[in-house]
Amino acid sequence: MQMETLAGMGGVTVERNVPLTMADGTTLYSDIYRPAGEGPFPVILIRLPYDKNQGENITYAHPAWYARHGYVVVSQDVRGRYRSEGEWYPFLNEASDGVATIEWAAQLPGTTGQVGMYGFSYAGATQLLPAVERPKGLAALCPGMTATQYYEGWTYNRGAFALGFAASWAMSLGIANAARRGDDAAAGALGAAFSKSRDWDWVLPINIYPPLQGEDTRYYFDWLAHSTYDDYWKRWSIDSDYSRIDVPAMHIAGWYDVFLTGTVRNYQGLRDNAGSGDAKAKQKLVIGPWYHIPWQPLVNGDPIEAAPAFVDDLQIAWFDLHMKGIASDILESPVTIWLMGAEQWIDLADWPPPGVVEQSLFLHSQGRANSRYGDGWLSQESPEDEIADIYTYDPSVPNEIEGGHSCCFPDVAPMGPADQEESESWNQVLVYTSEELEEDILLIGEPYVELYASSSAVDTDWTARLCIVDEDGISVNLQEGIVRAQFRDSLESPTLLEPNRVYQYRIDLGPVGILVPAGHRFRLDISSSDFPQWDRNMNTGNPTGTEGMANAVVATQIVLHDSEHPSRLVLPVVSQL
Repeated sequence: MQMETLAGMGGVTVERNVPLTMADGTTLYSDIYRPAGEGPFPVILIRLPYDKNQGENITYAHPAWYARHGYVVVSQDVRGRYRSEGEWYPFLNEASDGVATIEWAAQLPGTTGQVGMYGFSYAGATQLLPAVERPKGLAALCPGMTATQYYEGWTYNRGAFALGFAASWAMSLGIANAARRGDDAAAGALGAAFSKSRDWDWVLPINIYPPLQGEDTRYYFDWLAHSTYDDYWKRWSIDSDYSRIDVPAMHIAGWYDVFLTGTVRNYQGLRDNAGSGDAKAKQKLVIGPWYHIPWQPLVNGDPIEAAPAFVDDLQIAWFDLHMKGIASDILESPVTIWLMGAEQWIDLADWPPPGVVEQSLFLHSQGRANSRYGDGWLSQESPEDEIADIYTYDPSVPNEIEGGHSCCFPDVAPMGPADQEESESWNQVLVYTSEELEEDILLIGEPYVELYASSSAVDTDWTARLCIVDEDGISVNLQEGIVRAQFRDSLESPTLLEPNRVYQYRIDLGPVGILVPAGHRFRLDISSSDFPQWDRNMNTGNPTGTEGMANAVVATQIVLHDSEHPSRLVLPVVSQL
């Protein structure tokens, strides 16, 4: 192995393809960047399946930039990816391989024995999964845009398969797997399919998904085969016991990121239940105006304050505090968010902030809330005797949406804010809109919907989209949620519906932080599909992904809003900060 000096980088050197052999004989390879000077230096480690040569430079500054700030930076290919040996299978080996790598990195020559970790998405999982084992030397984490577990909030949401994300992610992983085998034809075919992900999402049944049939993506079919929260998923659940983790962590999230809820839950779980009082006190949550990739600031006005460099600077401050003892005010406020609408960073005492008041907006109509042209409205007045709203959900014609919280690129899956005019023009979408706001309203917290509804089918989906309608009448999505009816009570033991019986559903919409100006209106869209963010429910109750259109059942859907069934949108309103 040869040390390279990187031109113009202040004496930073890199040693490429440094081997580390695991207990089973598999060798993993890392690139090690070192700053100029004698040291010793703390270590920053990133473990990723997306090529150690890049170190997630798609969003973060390059590893050499971090090295220039006085850190030995280790960028490692996880097992079975790129240079590292072994067989790739998502999540399977990240705890054990991570522990071995952390403890090895802590003993590298010229280091202090302290290891911090960073990385987002899967590279957030490679931090939290080994952290539960409390490896020696682990001093600080910066898990970005990642989940609490890999069933709920990653592959499924309340029983619905996260098709837009899961299928495209599997394809993107398969490209490198095929290239690693030297199969250019397979890699090229997967790349072409990835670029047309939204077209492939229409193929049924989704468990045949033609581009994923090869050996490079077999895990996709395991995800579908395990459609409930069973032991396949439980072995990797971080949230089953947060007390196992005893390390400071700064959790980075984005308002339109697919893992926003998971990132917030990790902060809350460690704040309340980390393995020591010290670790509980050293949790930080940062939410910016980003979706998964790229971290372009989704702001009105000057984007510089919310540019990706903001995260790089925060992470250096975090590691300086916990591994160099350099004083910082970063923990004076446990939560820092970009307040949408106000377009500025603000600090909060916690998540949700103290003083949040739940404000209910009840659903109303004269029986025809269908589409944006219907008669649905929202108000704080409780409903009395009102006729219900009715529509049909045909799986062959799902509600195809734009914008949302999927992943990972906006051209392959619904991401970010978008005009909802097309979706709201269909009668299969119920639309309820408030009056214009008389004054600004500050929403910080987690809205949800309580829905009273019946279906003629034994299973179906209920979806909700919270939108903000501006003074020009443009409706833009803020948050959305889903519940697959058979999973209404349990993710482990689903139960079918009794057709035409009224059930109460809770649809969680995920965190929001926005100043909604006077003159704007709230809007709630209710439907039975949010495609391709989630797969289409065939309304049969049969196993996920196993059926084509020949088996589909058209369901008659009824949403009630009367004195006995007060369907409502619940908003987290903050009077002052």
